[in-house]
Amino acid sequence: MTGSPNPPGRDALAYAASRLVRHSAEFGPAPALTDAGPDARLVLMAGETVIVRAAPAETGTALLTPDEAGRAGERAVEIYLGRVEGRPVFAGALPGEAALLFPAPGHRALDLRALAAEGAVAREEQGLIATAKSVLAWHARHRFCANCGSPTTIAASGFRRECGACGLHHFPRTDPVAIMLVRRGETCLLGRGRHFKPGMYSCLAGFIEPGETVEDAVRRETREETGVAVGAVAYHASQPWPFPASLMIGCVAEGLSEAIRTDPDELDDARWFTRAEVARMIAGTHPEALTVPPPTAIAHLLLRDWVDGVIEDTIGAVPDPEA
Repeated sequence: MTGSPNPPGRDALAYAASRLVRHSAEFGPAPALTDAGPDARLVLMAGETVIVRAAPAETGTALLTPDEAGRAGERAVEIYLGRVEGRPVFAGALPGEAALLFPAPGHRALDLRALAAEGAVAREEQGLIATAKSVLAWHARHRFCANCGSPTTIAASGFRRECGACGLHHFPRTDPVAIMLVRRGETCLLGRGRHFKPGMYSCLAGFIEPGETVEDAVRRETREETGVAVGAVAYHASQPWPFPASLMIGCVAEGLSEAIRTDPDELDDARWFTRAEVARMIAGTHPEALTVPPPTAIAHLLLRDWVDGVIEDTIGAVPDPEA
């Protein structure tokens, strides 16, 4: 990969920074919140929202004190995440209506997209909150053993569930997604999903299937969605995406063909855009009012780095499997 180790725009990626020193059961048992003392902090998820302490004219925080979090009562699930600046940090799950127990002006309940879009907490907290949200969502969906159907119990401080009936251990999952800037000369391939905002185009993306490399997933998804053949592929950047627990793996790829044949079940439209067009889309000055995703999304980073020439030589040394 060429360019500086911290290309322009990476600091804007949502959920990609964290000060969390993650706990590992391999290094000993985790503390209990009841014994952790007043320095402990707790991330509270009320349904799909996180509770944020919102001080006037200051950046908020989702790291609540034990007394502060105590107003919501017992949590359905409570796990130990690790430490931030030496303080033990936990995460707890509450029903959605519990958000009403944390009224403004002292607190806010935000979904994670709004949290990132507003910059409601420090960037270094976003990754920690993404971890809490993803692991708690996994617990909510895996209360029973997939092998025998028996109830499972929390173990390893919340990073494992165990079945007492058949003995199987279950671990939190992360779903890898390939997201790709497919380029051909001075153009790149962008598509419109049915759920997109009017006028917005983005990089193609799709889940990586079992037994598939990242590179092959890029080629398969591009061909399935647009009919465009792809050759060389290279990694560029990644971004946790806690909806509920994906990892966006950003790649740059070389398009080998030009004709587009969209799958209506996948895309409303797909087009080749010039570098100048994408620059105007990023700037919000495109004559057709076309736009791209916001700077918090990895698609924006891929497009901006391409426009700025940061990734010009990213895949130059990668063999082309079609050659």
